[in-house]
Amino acid sequence: MSLPYVLLSAYQCGPGQGSVSQIGWEWYSRLARKLPVTLLTHIRNRPALEKAGPPLPGSDIVYIDTEWFAGPLYRLASWLFPRSEHPVFLISSLDFYLYDWVALRTLRRLRQQGRHWDIVHQATPVSPLAATRLYQLHIPLILGPWNGGLRSPGEYPEIMRAESNWVYPIRKLGRWVDRLIGSSRHARKILTATSATRAEIPPGLRPKCIAMLENGVDLDVFTPADWPDPPTQGNPLEILFVGRLLPFKGVAMLLEAVARLRFPFRLTIVGSGPEEAPLRIQAEALQLKGNIVFTGALPLPEVAGRMAQAHVFCLPSVRESGGAVLLEAMAAARPVIALAYGGPAEIVDDGIGCLIPSSGRATVVEEMAKALADVVDNPEQWRQRGLAGRKRVEQHYAWPVKIDAAIALYRQCLEQP
Repeated sequence: MSLPYVLLSAYQCGPGQGSVSQIGWEWYSRLARKLPVTLLTHIRNRPALEKAGPPLPGSDIVYIDTEWFAGPLYRLASWLFPRSEHPVFLISSLDFYLYDWVALRTLRRLRQQGRHWDIVHQATPVSPLAATRLYQLHIPLILGPWNGGLRSPGEYPEIMRAESNWVYPIRKLGRWVDRLIGSSRHARKILTATSATRAEIPPGLRPKCIAMLENGVDLDVFTPADWPDPPTQGNPLEILFVGRLLPFKGVAMLLEAVARLRFPFRLTIVGSGPEEAPLRIQAEALQLKGNIVFTGALPLPEVAGRMAQAHVFCLPSVRESGGAVLLEAMAAARPVIALAYGGPAEIVDDGIGCLIPSSGRATVVEEMAKALADVVDNPEQWRQRGLAGRKRVEQHYAWPVKIDAAIALYRQCLEQP
């Protein structure tokens, strides 16, 4: 069978432009090494893509321009919700429906001019909100991996208020749009990242679902490094957090937890966001200023370097649909600590780290402090967990593994009537 010609729709796509855009870039750059690919993407991604070198050999790019609508919509949402990114994302996502409509018209014109594709794969957005009309090209459509459907946890009311969770019901709009235009109904396969995502798919369509995490790991960037010398009185426990500094990431609880530690430690916080100033104030109030390092946002190679210096990685997020940074820490052979909710609950277990019960702020703070103390008490056990995490990433979450699985799926869809 000849190589299938893939039309890859990636609304967000570009290296170094955020987690979802990085996912789009990984799909495009890695598929283009193995198959003929046309990338369909938004015009706003053009500067980042051209800086990275595309169009890549054996591929071409079709840009869709709805920035006249998307730009003002994003600025309005950012003004309305300066502390929380999720409501901004939900409101800004409305542009996708216009983008998709323009994209279908553009692709039909190109096909009239002689263009041809065997299969269409919509890789981003990773949200089930992203209902598409591209099935109207009458070639097999693959959706995802999608990651969504996670309920807002009621155990953290103050955090969810700061996240403006009253806006979250707008997500239901995507379900109605999907039913109206028939995206899921006409898709050949739907890739679902978590059990919560699959549960959101109508029961009659679940036989189409295939489990695949939306995130992957670049093993050339995140390489295993020797564990630092075990923490002692003269060698502090090195703790690392990486992520946007937003209320739902739970960094304030992590600060409370480390304030309970009775041995030397250093917490490095990599990332930026609206919560940085409150977190700095909190660290000073807890008399932790000498134990906390704020680095700001760093490029991936520097993040990998910070992971090599850490004993343990902590992600105290109370509402994490995915968990790409957990996979990156595992790829660096570092044990991980996270809350038993959402994506982390499906990635982390006792073999590679520790899951903290997500039953409220007091429990999280207490159990996280205990887990960090256990790293000091049982360093060899935690080192082995880090090594086990690396093996698991190599087997299941590395990008080459995901791309090979996708190509096999393309072939399967084309061989079936």
